[in-house]
Amino acid sequence: MDDKERKQYLLLDGRPLISHTIAVFSECNMIDEIFLVVPEEDFAFCNDNILNRQNFQKKVSLVPGGAERQDSVYNGLLAIDNIDDSIVVIHDGVRPFIRSEQLLECITCAIDYDACILGIPAYDTLKRVDSSGFIENTIERNTIWLAQTPQAFKYKLIRDAHENARRAAITGTDDAMLVELLGIKVKVIRGSRCNVKITTKEDLLLAMSILNTIKLNGVGGRAV
Repeated sequence: MDDKERKQYLLLDGRPLISHTIAVFSECNMIDEIFLVVPEEDFAFCNDNILNRQNFQKKVSLVPGGAERQDSVYNGLLAIDNIDDSIVVIHDGVRPFIRSEQLLECITCAIDYDACILGIPAYDTLKRVDSSGFIENTIERNTIWLAQTPQAFKYKLIRDAHENARRAAITGTDDAMLVELLGIKVKVIRGSRCNVKITTKEDLLLAMSILNTIKLNGVGGRAV
């Protein structure tokens, strides 16, 4: 993002990005509690500028993050009461436009299949490129999907997956990958191209465009 402010705290329509994201989960009747994993030095900021300023319907607990994303997720898992059959939903804080109905579908799918993620089919032509920048071949995209979050799992399954990865010193690109390494199949359901992960300044402009469209359609700021 090339900004002195962490991207999750950048303002979108006058509110930190992360506040928009938390609101969707807070309003979901299948979510019992929210664990917000952030650097420990940000706790005071989060309390003052997010948790104490927003009337979230669900309890939000702050959890200190780790050196890498995977470490942060594991810290979040450790903070949850150990109920093996409960569902854990892992989501990127900078994906504020997750639809509430997609969140519900992801949870109910994890109840049925133990593991479920959102994704969208690849819509551009995919090229495998060598280290010098030349195309090696074109990848058939019919079976290629782009993974998104939320990703939902039975608690014991995702904790076992993380602990297995830690023992084997494996770093995954997402949590579903760690479950796959256990030989477990992960169900994929269709997400949305609006469910963008805001990582660049261009993404922030796109987010404003999406939010303006929501307002124009009279949805009152709810995720699309």
